[in-house]
Amino acid sequence: MNTSLKTIVAFAVCFSMLTMASAQRIATLEVAPQQQNQSLDIPVSIQLDKITYLPDSVISLVEVKNNKRIPVAYQIENKGQRTLYWMMKQDNGAATKRIFELEKGTPLKISDHIKTVTKDGALIITANNKNLLQYNFKTMYPPKGVDTAFRRSGFIHPLWTPHGQSLTRINAPDHYHHYGLWNPWTHVMFEGEMIDFWNLKDKKGTVKFANFVSVSEGAVYADYQTLHEHIAFKKNGEKKVAINELQSVRIYQPKADQDYYIADITIQMNCAGDSPVTLKEYRYGGLGWRATEKWQDSNSETLTSEGKTRKDADGTKARWVIVQGSLDSDYGGAVMMSYPSNYNYPEPLRIWPEKINGKGDVYANFSPTKDKDWPLLKGQDYILKYRFLVFNGKFNKEKAEAAWKGFANAPQVSVKPINK
Repeated sequence: MNTSLKTIVAFAVCFSMLTMASAQRIATLEVAPQQQNQSLDIPVSIQLDKITYLPDSVISLVEVKNNKRIPVAYQIENKGQRTLYWMMKQDNGAATKRIFELEKGTPLKISDHIKTVTKDGALIITANNKNLLQYNFKTMYPPKGVDTAFRRSGFIHPLWTPHGQSLTRINAPDHYHHYGLWNPWTHVMFEGEMIDFWNLKDKKGTVKFANFVSVSEGAVYADYQTLHEHIAFKKNGEKKVAINELQSVRIYQPKADQDYYIADITIQMNCAGDSPVTLKEYRYGGLGWRATEKWQDSNSETLTSEGKTRKDADGTKARWVIVQGSLDSDYGGAVMMSYPSNYNYPEPLRIWPEKINGKGDVYANFSPTKDKDWPLLKGQDYILKYRFLVFNGKFNKEKAEAAWKGFANAPQVSVKPINK
């Protein structure tokens, strides 16, 4: 063997040894088989500090499948404790155990992250060069000539489908106080007065953006946390914050050719001061969705987890509701899902009846206080969790149920450390 060939061989051996060392296995992660339809990608997470204290920059994740080691993109959330998230691609309906491994090595480089952009008083989440969701933190005023009491900040509009159509509407002439996806309460007892944060024209209260708590983006998700103040307009002229709301919104990165994506909305509320608050029983209140003006009776449909349609869904309880319809020459919508730990779960629905406004405009709302009061006490946190699966095409009850199970029963991950 000549000197040059010996040098090449020696280099190859050294490189192989270095590669093996740099990919030192840390733990095996077994994801239990899911019993629902496997055609949807779903987020998976583990508590990282229970496995390793290695810094984020020297950890990689792979899936072990058919004797291959497939690199997997992940993202680490650092909020008190490190949580590692990744998207688990589903296997054509097969309910089988999945094997992943954490390694000491270089993380997979992803150039096309899901991103956040701030522009003109709004934060926009984008993926694959498409806008998905816009959160408006700057105060927006109603159309010229309409009472400025209808102004509002801290709401989502537009919520776009993967193909770019808006599913939300604001300032509809029949309800100027409707703001896309927004979260006020209607009948609220506070310091001996009935406050209304919903019907802005009554000038009894409002909800406004106060500040961002965090904004993040990466290979798996983009999210923001924002503080909303629910402000009571008291009879003596005083304006007083009754409820502080921490609203967290996270969108998981869809693949470029994927016709759906997941948006999680978490609402955490507590009393802003010493005074308790009671969210009184009323037919609507909480996270409401005023749907696109393109939808009417004739070109849209509603279906709940209990088989109810728009004809009979209002006032019934459900785990999820599909709202979908024609979008010009396309079709799409969203599955709105409620989490099992939510107050008064399964939550009552407020679904507008057919022929409302003479056209059948579409409105949907999980309303936990539709049939009972909800007392909020000083020093306590109250949490509501929702997931929107936003899509183009048509969804049926089987796919909606599978999506809800992926939300309500997150995949269970068993961790097996690898001892070297």
